[in-house]
Amino acid sequence: MSAVSLQPHPNSAQFGSRQSALHFVAPPVSAASSLSRVPSLQARVMSQFRAQHPEAFAPQDGQNGSTRSSSPAQTPSRPGSPILTGRRHSQSPASAFRRPSSAPGNKQGSRAAYVNGRRADYDDADDDDDDDEDDEDNSRNGSHNHASSSLTRPSKPPLLRSKTEDGLRHDQVDGPDDDLLPRAVAKQGAKHGFEGHYQSEDIIFQLANNWYMYFTDKRHETTGKPKVPGFVLQDWRMRDRLKTVSAAIAVCLNIGVEPPDQLRTTPGAKLEAWQDPTVPPVSKALENIGKTLQAQYETLAIRARYKQYLDPSIEETKKFSISLRRNAKDERVLFHYNGHGVPKPTASGEIWVFNKTYTQYIPVSLYDLQQWLQAPTIFVWDCSEAGNILNNYHRFVEKHEQEEDDTAAKDATYEKMTFRPYIHLASCGAKENLPTNPLLPADLFTCCLTTPIEMALWFFVLQNPLKTKLTPERARGLGGRLQERRTPLGELNWIFTAITDTIAWTTLPRHLFRKFFRQDLMVAALFRNFLLAQRIMPVYNCHPQSYPELPNTRQHPLWDSWDHAVDMALAQLPMLERKEKEGIEYEYVNSSFFTEQLTAFEVYLDRGDALAQKPPDQLPVVLQVLLSQQHRLRALILLGRFLDLGPWAVQLALSIGIFPYVLKLLQSAAQELKPVMVFIWTRVLAVDISCQGDLIKDSGYNYFAAIMKPQETFPVVGVAVLDEHKAMCAFILAMLCKNYRPGQIVCNSTEIMTYCLQHINHPENPLLRQWSCLCISQLWQDLPEGKWRGIRENAHLKLAFLIKDQCPEVRAAMVHAMTTFLGIPDLTDEVARIEEGIAWTMLDLATDGSPIVRKELLVFFSHFVLRYENKFLVAAHEQLLEEKEYLLFPLPDDGQDHRMGLHYARAAHRDRDGTIQPSAFGVAHDSVFAACWKHINILSVDPHPEVQRDATAIVDFVHHELLHSPVGEQAQKLIDEILKRARKVSRGDMSQRTSVVGTHTAVAQPMPSPGLLKRTASYLFGPLIGTMEIPASAVFSPPTSPRLQRTLSQRSRKGPSLDAAPPEQNDQTTSPANYHVANEPTCAGYKERSLTEAPTLPVTSTFLDWSIEYFREPQMKAPEPEEPGSNEYNKRLWRRSRNEAVLMETQPQKTHARTHKWNSQIGVINNGTQPAKMTFHQFENHVAVADDGNTINIWDWKTNARKSRFSNGNPEGSKISEVKFINEDDQALLMTGSSDGVLRVYRNYDSDENVELASAWRALTHMVPSNVNSGMVFDWQQVNGQVLVAGDERVIRIWNAGHEMCSHEIPARSGSCVTALTSDQMTGNIFVAGFGDGAIRVFDTRNRPQESMVRKWKDDNRQWVRTVHMQRGGQRELVSASRNGMVRLWDIRKDKPLATFGTTAHHVLRTASVHEHLPVLAVGTSVHTVRVFDLDGRIISSMEPYSGFLQGHKDTPIAVTAFHPHRMLLGCAARGDHRLNLFACGNERVERFDRLSERLTDRLSDRLSERISERG
Repeated sequence: MSAVSLQPHPNSAQFGSRQSALHFVAPPVSAASSLSRVPSLQARVMSQFRAQHPEAFAPQDGQNGSTRSSSPAQTPSRPGSPILTGRRHSQSPASAFRRPSSAPGNKQGSRAAYVNGRRADYDDADDDDDDDEDDEDNSRNGSHNHASSSLTRPSKPPLLRSKTEDGLRHDQVDGPDDDLLPRAVAKQGAKHGFEGHYQSEDIIFQLANNWYMYFTDKRHETTGKPKVPGFVLQDWRMRDRLKTVSAAIAVCLNIGVEPPDQLRTTPGAKLEAWQDPTVPPVSKALENIGKTLQAQYETLAIRARYKQYLDPSIEETKKFSISLRRNAKDERVLFHYNGHGVPKPTASGEIWVFNKTYTQYIPVSLYDLQQWLQAPTIFVWDCSEAGNILNNYHRFVEKHEQEEDDTAAKDATYEKMTFRPYIHLASCGAKENLPTNPLLPADLFTCCLTTPIEMALWFFVLQNPLKTKLTPERARGLGGRLQERRTPLGELNWIFTAITDTIAWTTLPRHLFRKFFRQDLMVAALFRNFLLAQRIMPVYNCHPQSYPELPNTRQHPLWDSWDHAVDMALAQLPMLERKEKEGIEYEYVNSSFFTEQLTAFEVYLDRGDALAQKPPDQLPVVLQVLLSQQHRLRALILLGRFLDLGPWAVQLALSIGIFPYVLKLLQSAAQELKPVMVFIWTRVLAVDISCQGDLIKDSGYNYFAAIMKPQETFPVVGVAVLDEHKAMCAFILAMLCKNYRPGQIVCNSTEIMTYCLQHINHPENPLLRQWSCLCISQLWQDLPEGKWRGIRENAHLKLAFLIKDQCPEVRAAMVHAMTTFLGIPDLTDEVARIEEGIAWTMLDLATDGSPIVRKELLVFFSHFVLRYENKFLVAAHEQLLEEKEYLLFPLPDDGQDHRMGLHYARAAHRDRDGTIQPSAFGVAHDSVFAACWKHINILSVDPHPEVQRDATAIVDFVHHELLHSPVGEQAQKLIDEILKRARKVSRGDMSQRTSVVGTHTAVAQPMPSPGLLKRTASYLFGPLIGTMEIPASAVFSPPTSPRLQRTLSQRSRKGPSLDAAPPEQNDQTTSPANYHVANEPTCAGYKERSLTEAPTLPVTSTFLDWSIEYFREPQMKAPEPEEPGSNEYNKRLWRRSRNEAVLMETQPQKTHARTHKWNSQIGVINNGTQPAKMTFHQFENHVAVADDGNTINIWDWKTNARKSRFSNGNPEGSKISEVKFINEDDQALLMTGSSDGVLRVYRNYDSDENVELASAWRALTHMVPSNVNSGMVFDWQQVNGQVLVAGDERVIRIWNAGHEMCSHEIPARSGSCVTALTSDQMTGNIFVAGFGDGAIRVFDTRNRPQESMVRKWKDDNRQWVRTVHMQRGGQRELVSASRNGMVRLWDIRKDKPLATFGTTAHHVLRTASVHEHLPVLAVGTSVHTVRVFDLDGRIISSMEPYSGFLQGHKDTPIAVTAFHPHRMLLGCAARGDHRLNLFACGNERVERFDRLSERLTDRLSDRLSERISERG
């Protein structure tokens, strides 16, 4: 398919399989989204291995001296799988199968792999083996290296490491004193059987090649809101288009009589219209000149009506002028004046004609001529001193206009004459005479305007500095026809048109270019040829004039290209003449002009001018090239690349006149043009949808409908139509139907809907699925016939399968299609049944993880509510009754509440098993309207502000209508009573919360509801209006019940067992937390709904317009962060270098960390609030601290400077359960989890001004009620973009960040709550959960959910598990810590712990942290002590965090501890104290290691001496 190559950027493919560069594709970035970009991962992984093994990469002498590194400019590739929505980075195909030289399995010191910047390493077998074993290992590993790298380089001997390079190493000692060595450093390899991870080529390859950044897609940046267009759509169609329909050719020669004021030389110029008037018969000369001149004009515009007026009299002049205007009506007329035989125009503005007897010259005032011709007009003045005409014409026009105004003021019925617009082309200035050179034609100016090619050839010969036998007459006789581009003359005419268009394009303002070069064929031709006159006539001291004035273009560099083309053509003239006369064989060699110009255009596209949005000089040439079949394909491909630059490029192309050409090409059957034509039309319609009518003309839409066929191929080139082509065709047809009924009708007359319904099941290309849904939505929007056709084809049932699609954009598109389906005017029972069935299906999306899906769902609900308004009023009224019922008869904690389903009923109305008695059912019981209403209420407390805003609008609308309905008075009483009782129960104010002065909040958040919400652990959204007397127009959002889904398997038991719940879970040692004391970040572009206006429905969807934006964005070039040399690229290079430096700095610390004390205090940070959760960034000097309310502080721990402070937005009564950084290798995001089951992701978290909410969703939707609970715990897996979420729920959920949906619901298999989570960060398959009853369970996600639990460890003491953590590096130790201070080390393959030791004596363990790579852990006790242990249970340090003089007591418990992921840094804080204490591992050695060091040094010295002597 090389014939259709556009050579797109190799990283273009995102959705579907990675495409060959030979296909012209505008591959998607995300379904209407632009994805995040990170530098090449190969270089990063190599650098991370290098960081762990610096000695393996250090320059060596001899054969080991050279090392191979990855280029920092290596371009990453976009993911080919729709499963993950980050960006994958790949290395070259050759290196993809080469294992890095420092990869695990190559014996070069301790082996390591890095998973997302965190080191996961293990050591080789004993380095202390004898020499034979070492040599054997080296040989074996060297041969393995050869096998694994044979694809790219020859094998070379392994790099040998000096045993003394990094100082003393405990792991280099063996012998009888091994029992002195700590067990954690002994050579046992990675735990849990994970050694295979480091030996697996597949895992290493995946780590090195698959890398994704999460929550950085376009949908997270905009939440489905289209940007404000950065361009103003220009009217390129020239709707006020004028045509020159009539022309008067006035030739005043009076041959044989010389005018009195003009001097004639002998010999002098005599050719008129290339005719010699002195050649007999002289009597016919004037007639011949007139006919020839008319024929020359007809080559410019053949459809105009021409009339010759030869030597006209004053009467004739007036008559034909008036007739000319009368016949032309409001169109333009041409007046050509040749004044070579009459006096020159006067300085007062007069031209000359004759009297009837030709005995006098009669002046004609321009004032009179204006009166006769009026406007619009174009004048060609070929006479000496023609500038006098231009100087006076404007004055007379102004005089006419003044007179017209005066007359109209006196007579209201007077119809004014128009004298504008007008155009003048004059041969010379006011004091210039026409040239009389005998080598030139007398009407040189006319020749330039009407026969430019002949004149240019003539001029070229005259100006040729070389002496040749070529005469101007011979040159003018160059063969061919102007209309045939394959002939010499036709080709030169084609080139001339391209060059003059380009000169005008590059020198004129855009509006003048369109006006003079695109509006009218005659005007365009005359102005193009006028540029030639500008070039030729100044050589002979004449300077052509024009109005409007054109800039002087005679020095334009493109004239050199024209001279070259003429020279090449004339060089072949002798051979062409011989061929004509002698009949020899000779083939005319065509000019290379267009090929060279296309090459220049390609260079423009490849360099910075295109990125700087500098208009290309070659664009008019590309337009001309489209006329040639020989160059058409290449020109279209380059044009497609140009249009890909953005809307500005599309507008330039449309303004220059590209549209008629691409419209006509839709009638072409050329298969090779189809891919590029699809792309070009996609770009055009994405910018200007006004082309809909043009597509219907001549059935142009069938061009794209045919490509949409599922099995369509290109027979000529034998390549199947790419999925991206079909997606673009779906977009084009959707745009044809958008708000355009004729387009809908013609498209529904074809099989387009059938094709789209087949494409929605395409397994690989989400962009095709998305636009197939959107195309269907436009096919039937507001068109009942289209909806009935959809019913006949079961479209609504087929679309429903997309509810579990892995791409959020596809799910949103499906909801959009379902929304537009609603509203068939004839609401029959069948229609109602179908629409209710659709609504039942849509309910599953209420818990979707993507905000854009939930927003579209609310748009659907708003249409559904509006269509069935009365039924929703009933549901809302019954909801108020149910709320009142709950307040009067609260729910007993009998564990049977799950049996009530959607509704609440008092105990008297329930059976013994908890189910509601039928007599208590309301009218809306178990109806889709009640279900939708309660889901809408749930969404009104959604964590995402835009979802919350739209849901509240629907709730307020329904309540507003309810209060104005016949039952409005009853509803008002219900509301008053609910408010009254709610206040009594809560003993507080239920009005909207107030913000601290100087801060703002995203949305008014609720107080905990004492009503139904307490039973569901959810929260009331809207303010219950602050007075008891609520006016009828009040907007009211009632409490809601989110427990709607009937997952009985998850609620078959009572709440979690509280037998072992520690009292400190409800710690009250400090004052209650403050909420909303800082600004709450919102999503980008969020706008509050005006609460002063009555709510209206439906909610407006922006998803379609947002999706269209994708096709306006560049897809064929590398994004800015991947463009070498760009600012973003350089920043990422710097970050990568910084990351490597951190890794290399922290590598040698493993031994130091466990042999030296951690009591070196390096800083104290006053957080201002009680620290409750804390996490360190891997590479930035950032530490995120969450208090016990909802405030997060970001600190620079090196400088103790606060970077930012913001509110997490979780409601009062909840707390932040966990804080983690994600995407740490590049620009990190902050993920928070709160005890109400909500996850939030923030970008720009370190800036108060720029922090934004990237995404938020309720990860736990069925929180089990409990007075004492763990809230929510989660663990983030960067390797595969998954969030493991658990807590007070019966299941452990796994949310896929790429899909933004729950991928697994794994039964927790426990009656107790989950208190801790950890997972294998290298593959993400294994995770471990700790429970409140002391049990620890291991799960394997590769098994079925019911069989996922593969190991269970019980604690006979049933102690609350504080922490369970699996190291990312080191020996991948799995450590658990319980409330009673017992720490256990586990191997998931074994039934018993590997080691158990106590850490807190008889005190309570409040917190525990394990370092990611170092063999140390820290525990915080209930007696204000932090202790650091090694993993053998030996205490390293014990310290008490600093407390202020007025704060806290020395016996206050520790609130939080956290290790830095790489550095030897520990942070901790105590209850009742706002200070965050930072401790580092100092230089004071642990006492027992001082004795050990001496023995190790002696043994190591002896051993090294032996090896050196053995090796000579």
